[in-house]
Amino acid sequence: MIDKIAWIYLSEGHLLSSRSRGRKKYYIPGGKREAGEQDSDTLCREILEECSVNLLLGSIKFVGSFQAQADGHIEGLMVQMTCYSAEYDGVLSPGAEIEELIWLTHADIPYVSPVDQLIIRSLNQQGLML
Repeated sequence: MIDKIAWIYLSEGHLLSSRSRGRKKYYIPGGKREAGEQDSDTLCREILEECSVNLLLGSIKFVGSFQAQADGHIEGLMVQMTCYSAEYDGVLSPGAEIEELIWLTHADIPYVSPVDQLIIRSLNQQGLML
């Protein structure tokens, strides 16, 4: 099981997503926990690295946890994505290995990983995402 933490940031029914250099699919910003990190530590570190913004600690809220086949890995290797929403300070811009930040809708499901598809479907069913 791959354990990942992700940032769910919605604006006007669109979900913030990212594309890493050399990749074709979009992924919800976030990443793997380092040894000893709490979820909020991982979330803040990864979002600063990928999106160049600081999350506001007091605004972090649990959204949900989702499991699916890990994209690009051997069959049967699963990823668990623990998702949080949060407000931020700064200007969103691609950082580290990120080539592009993009706003997705439900129609963009074919362009994301299996776990992101579950998340997008859930957000759409809740009426939070176009």
